[in-house]
Amino acid sequence: MRGKQLFTCAAALLCFGSAAAASAAAMEADKYPTKPIRLIVPFVPGAGTDITGRTIAAKLTERWSQQVVVDNRPGAAGAIGVEFTANAAPDGYTICLISASHAVNAATNPKLPYDLTKDLQAISQATSLFYVMYVHPSVPAKNIQEFVAYAKANPGKLNFGSSGTGGLQHLAGEMFNYLAKVKMVHVPYKGGAAVITDVLANNIQVGYGTILSLRPHFKSGKLRGLAMSARQRSPSAPEIPTIAESGVPGYEVDQWYGIITSAKVQRPIVDKLQQGIAEALKSPETAQRLSGEGSTPVGSTPDQFGAHIRNEVAKWRKLVKEAGLVLHSS
Repeated sequence: MRGKQLFTCAAALLCFGSAAAASAAAMEADKYPTKPIRLIVPFVPGAGTDITGRTIAAKLTERWSQQVVVDNRPGAAGAIGVEFTANAAPDGYTICLISASHAVNAATNPKLPYDLTKDLQAISQATSLFYVMYVHPSVPAKNIQEFVAYAKANPGKLNFGSSGTGGLQHLAGEMFNYLAKVKMVHVPYKGGAAVITDVLANNIQVGYGTILSLRPHFKSGKLRGLAMSARQRSPSAPEIPTIAESGVPGYEVDQWYGIITSAKVQRPIVDKLQQGIAEALKSPETAQRLSGEGSTPVGSTPDQFGAHIRNEVAKWRKLVKEAGLVLHSS
């Protein structure tokens, strides 16, 4: 009997301790933020991630009357900034903007100094951004069906460019190869702009890029857009069909951006950050600014974004395995 009483008392103390900790965390979240917040952007100033980060930071600063400072920490394909965030004090004052390329890295690079799904936690997906698959006008294809037929009749004769081996544009092309059962040859560059330049010059024939960077070339007829990589047609370009609807079912590549923080940050603070970010993304001014970059605001919950990250990692890991891709030296 005495043992049972002791067990009951211990359980009660444990419940009391958990309730007290939860109450303390909620009180801390109510006061948050009481000092400036650092938003890590793991890419160079001026990139799409930087513009998105600064747009959100400005709105959060207005909302909370606490400065949200953008800290650019580029390097190692975005890994340096994420590692810094994983190791920062878990108080909610260091957050990080990541892109879809971080999910690709998590799926393909076993040497990363962190586990994206264990050492970090999701706050909110900020935006969604599709690619357009485009070709030089010399390619005799006006749509995806014609392109697939031509590629199958000419295996290895079409070259697609990307912003680098193992990046999202590279995987976009390899996913097309795998699902459409064609064989385009990958040619890596040091950025997406260089890909456009070489497709314009007909040095390579195929590329993947944002509608913002490609629309002038489509209008001039110097490039031809075939289809977009999103699951559904975009309101910003409803005239462009999706690759999936055009004969390659299951194809989807989204150059999304989102906010994460250390896995050890208390959930009430994460929830408050998510609420602030979602409100910032609802602003007409923010939506207009991001649409100028070709992005669509999202503002998902931590659970939704966490599931999205895990699904993305699994998707790219499956592609690399099933297509037999070698992306990193051992």
